[in-house]
Amino acid sequence: MDEAMAKRIAELVLHSMQYQTAIFGMMGVIVGATIPALASLLIHCLKQRAKTKADRPRKELLLTMLHDRTPPHTEGWRNFNTLKHVIGADEETARRLLLEIGARGSEDGQDKWGLLKYHPLTKAAKGLQKK
Repeated sequence: MDEAMAKRIAELVLHSMQYQTAIFGMMGVIVGATIPALASLLIHCLKQRAKTKADRPRKELLLTMLHDRTPPHTEGWRNFNTLKHVIGADEETARRLLLEIGARGSEDGQDKWGLLKYHPLTKAAKGLQKK
């Protein structure tokens, strides 16, 4: 083998090694960025699942209370503070859960809640919602 051919082979090997190094480097970047993103997504999903599991009994209790039509709840409205207290939740959580089960607040300014199926919105309130 002459010197020119050896030099050409060495250049080809060097070029091939640089290409492989670049490919492995790119794969490292992709894997390095993907693993933390997937870990973060997994943690979020597990937290959401735990929250949903914890919310289920509260929602069932709210539904039981809002379906109750025995005196003095014959009209199907319940005081928000009572609902909040019974499920052991803060105001924000109680309101979120009530909305998730299909409840709404009363239109008369009182802090009472009832299920939409028993208390559909009036035409005036529906008009306000569309705006």
